[in-house]
Amino acid sequence: MLDAIPEPAAILSLEYEIIATNAAYRRLYAPDGLQAGQTCYHVSHGYSVPCDQAGEACPLKACRETGQRQRVLHLHNTPMGEEHVDVEMAPLTDGEGALVGYLEVMHQVKEARAQASEEGMVGRSPAFSHMLSLVHRAAPSEITVLLLGESGTGKELVARALHDGSPRARKPFVTVECSGLSEGLFESELFGHERGAFTGAVSRKRGLVEAARGGTLFLDEIGEIPLNLQVKLLRLIETGTYRPVGSVEPQHADFRLVCATHRNLKEMVSVGRFRQDLFYRISAFPVPLPPLRERGEDIPLLVEALLKRLPGGHKVRVDPAVLERLAHYDFPGNIRELRNILERGLLLADDGQITLSHLPPDMHREPSDSGRSSPEALMSTLPIMPLEQLEAAYLACVSQRFKGDNKALARQLGVSERTLYRKLKLLDSKLD
Repeated sequence: MLDAIPEPAAILSLEYEIIATNAAYRRLYAPDGLQAGQTCYHVSHGYSVPCDQAGEACPLKACRETGQRQRVLHLHNTPMGEEHVDVEMAPLTDGEGALVGYLEVMHQVKEARAQASEEGMVGRSPAFSHMLSLVHRAAPSEITVLLLGESGTGKELVARALHDGSPRARKPFVTVECSGLSEGLFESELFGHERGAFTGAVSRKRGLVEAARGGTLFLDEIGEIPLNLQVKLLRLIETGTYRPVGSVEPQHADFRLVCATHRNLKEMVSVGRFRQDLFYRISAFPVPLPPLRERGEDIPLLVEALLKRLPGGHKVRVDPAVLERLAHYDFPGNIRELRNILERGLLLADDGQITLSHLPPDMHREPSDSGRSSPEALMSTLPIMPLEQLEAAYLACVSQRFKGDNKALARQLGVSERTLYRKLKLLDSKLD
């Protein structure tokens, strides 16, 4: 029965032990064979404790608590290295309804990689993984997706991932730069025109809507479309038809719609600069894209991936001090700015290594400590208290403020991840 499932699948006991697997599971996770008594968390992650005790969401625990099927995005160990996997866990019951085990199915996530690659999205930080889980859910469907994020966060790359993960992947992916469309060009570019429709129309022109037939139409920076043109776009979305300029025959549109903007469309609706009905048409499934400053632990991975994609980048090394400086930089231009920094470094790195001296002038300054108290000044303001209480208060503060995962926080604190988890668990029990 398990071999009828094309993706890696396993039957698990109530105590996380692997009872049975299909060929796809063994090929991906145990090419050298499984040993009796092995647990799912050890095979998938190398953990000695269940995922929830190692700082991750555990689908088996959630399945046990709710009695319902669960899905969660994880990083799993494979012979090719760590990969993103959408883990689906379903409870198994006997004839009397008693829980006897779980069915675990691993859905491969093709939209992104957890290792540096020469194309596509890469990342492994919690903020990136959350975004990726939404993209993976939306990609196979026909739902309209609205990508929300600052300039330079890779919205077109995410739109392409949505297309590549959909049943329309073999059809065209067409990008419309809405910010560059003037009122006079809007209909002609989007819908096309017939010969003689206006002065200079010497031949028939196919519009971008027709070019995207069967595929995906990506409207980038949709918030830039003038209000008087939004009604024409709304009509296209609502009716699924359009008329080329100069034609009286309506044409049928066939595309999956993905939109993107760096603007706050809700705020634009409230001040009358964006149509409310159009907003609700395009925002069926919003996906926030995290800025690079929230993806600190992805910096080394992104640097490696971008160097693979830049001409001559594979020949250049990056000084560890540069990575440290990049980790403390806010990146107002996000990934686009990081790419520019590396391109600059490639041109200046005559000896094959990008160093601090090759960074832009505004990055030469050490991270500012202005506004921060020295340890002595900070300690002088605290009342005398037991050391255990002081540690608990500090840990509660930094765990709420820290943007990364427990592994990154443990590294910053200079303790093991297991020690940090134990301290956080003790802290939670005290708060309860």
